[in-house]
Amino acid sequence: MFEYIHKRTPIKESDFSNYCDHFRIKTLKRNEFILRQGAHCDFLAFVNKGCLRLFQYNEEGKVLTRYFAFENKFGTSLSSFINQTVSDEYIQAIEPTELLMITRKDFYELVENVPEINVIYRDILEMAYTTTVKRIYNFQGVPALERLKWVMEYQPMILTRLPSKMVASFLGVTPYTLSRLKSEL
Repeated sequence: MFEYIHKRTPIKESDFSNYCDHFRIKTLKRNEFILRQGAHCDFLAFVNKGCLRLFQYNEEGKVLTRYFAFENKFGTSLSSFINQTVSDEYIQAIEPTELLMITRKDFYELVENVPEINVIYRDILEMAYTTTVKRIYNFQGVPALERLKWVMEYQPMILTRLPSKMVASFLGVTPYTLSRLKSEL
C-alpha cells in the first residue's frame, strides 16, 4: 500500500507507519463474502493479494458484476460507504485474498486530518467515477465482441484470472456467448 500512496502523493515511511495503525489485515478464503446486499458497508478494503468481485442480482435473479478489485486496488460499496445506506451489492473474494481494511470512521478521520490521505480519497473517487463512465460508454450499445476486445486491452487480468462465468457476467453475456466470442478472435 505504501507504493500505491507514494505514487500519488509524497509520504514519509514514518508517517505511513502511523496511518497503518488504522488498518487491519483480513484474510478471505475463495468465495468468502465480506459484504452482502442489504448490509451497511462501513469499510474500505485495499487488496494486497487476490481479487474482490462487486456484484448484485437483478429482478430476474441474473448476476450483474460491476467491478473486480485486483492487487493494489481499493474495493468498497461506494454508495453505501459514503451515504451510510444499505448496500445494493455483494463483495466476494474470488480467490484467496488478503486485504488491508479500515473502518469508515477511521478513514474519514484520516481524510480530515492528513492531507496525503485526502489526496488518496480524491484519487479513489476519481478512479471510481472514470472507471464507471468508461465502462458505461464502452459497453452501452456496443456489440459483445467489441466489449470483449475492450476488456482484453484495458483489463486483461479479468480474462486471465477469473472464471468464464464471472467474465460473462461482467460483459453482460452468457458463458456460451463468451465462449463463441473467444473463438471468433
